[in-house]
Amino acid sequence: MTYRHTQVGTVIIGAVVCVACVTLVVFVTAAGPSFPLTIAVLVMTGVALALFSSLTVEIEKNTLTCRFGVGLIQKRIPLSDIEQVRATVNSWLVGWGIRWIPGKYTVWNVSGFQAAELTMKDGRRFRIGTDEPEALVRAIETAKNTGS
Repeated sequence: MTYRHTQVGTVIIGAVVCVACVTLVVFVTAAGPSFPLTIAVLVMTGVALALFSSLTVEIEKNTLTCRFGVGLIQKRIPLSDIEQVRATVNSWLVGWGIRWIPGKYTVWNVSGFQAAELTMKDGRRFRIGTDEPEALVRAIETAKNTGS
């Protein structure tokens, strides 16, 4: 079985666009920031946008892959390492991006609060933010059961 879904990070995109706009307004209207500083901020916001504008989840060849944006940041999990999977909802305090909640779990999320929580055989938990948690849970369970 093959599964692929990309969730667009509307919150992250909105925040990055706001930072870029404020940077440009400050540069145009104020004498303070220098041109190189403005360019540096705009480049950093562009990099953030490329890295965190979306989260793609794929299941293929007994591996679950999570990939942010253009794919420089990714995680591969062998399906055989997953003990259990369930749909869940993250607290708004968790936020977006990559988060480690000490003693609880790691979260990868770009938008919204819904997630699929994987409990690994070693006890660690990993949450994948998605706008279709039930479909992701079914895809993982099906792929684990069919060995594909």
